[in-house]
Amino acid sequence: MPGPANPEEPLLVERHPDRVVATLNRPHKRNAIDQATIDALHLLCDELEETPRTLILVGADGVFAAGADIAELRERRAADALRGINAHAFVRVAELPMPVIAAIDGYALGGGAELAYAADIRIATPSLAIGNPETGLGILAAAGASWRLKEIVGDARAIELLLTGRTVKAEEALRIGLVSAIHDPEELLAAAEAIADRIARNDPAATIATKRVFRAPRDRHPAADLEAQAELFESPEKFRRMTDFLERRDR
Repeated sequence: MPGPANPEEPLLVERHPDRVVATLNRPHKRNAIDQATIDALHLLCDELEETPRTLILVGADGVFAAGADIAELRERRAADALRGINAHAFVRVAELPMPVIAAIDGYALGGGAELAYAADIRIATPSLAIGNPETGLGILAAAGASWRLKEIVGDARAIELLLTGRTVKAEEALRIGLVSAIHDPEELLAAAEAIADRIARNDPAATIATKRVFRAPRDRHPAADLEAQAELFESPEKFRRMTDFLERRDR
């Protein structure tokens, strides 16, 4: 087990057997996502691709992430844009084998919103303020919002949000399905842990297959579903769990 985390690290990682809690940790910059944060996310993805566990993403000090680091962003040029610095990191987060839960307190703007969109499940507090103000800064939301947001809230709502750059508050975010639940700040992490607990009771292989099939392109269905099910039908864990179910039912 690693030693205590360095409080100066941009991403504080707490590891458990079935989950990892990662805290965005630049409170003096409202957890703005800089290159060091991206580097830390890549290292964490290396670990979770090798040893799949549920990931819970949170932010320090009442903020999820108030965007990308504008000071860094201002100095980036065309070649930097083509490197997809944030985009590629968030793709890796989205494609982790096990579920990703974003527990969002306060601001999740720009790159912070795009990191939240990369999660499978989003919950928030009443102080949520989420959106993509990039066009007001002379750029576009190029780290996932342009394709993920419409998958979450639908085309009409997504394009309105992206073109206006307006911020969505908690009540609206819940209503349009951008988040699935609202919790008081002191209960937010516990609520995320409860979701992770529920996931942990299920078969990890079935969970991984479900996420993979859910994210498969439309033209891969139903083949993707049937191929994954064929693998699971041969799994010893399937037989064990179904036998346990039948034995409990017959008692």
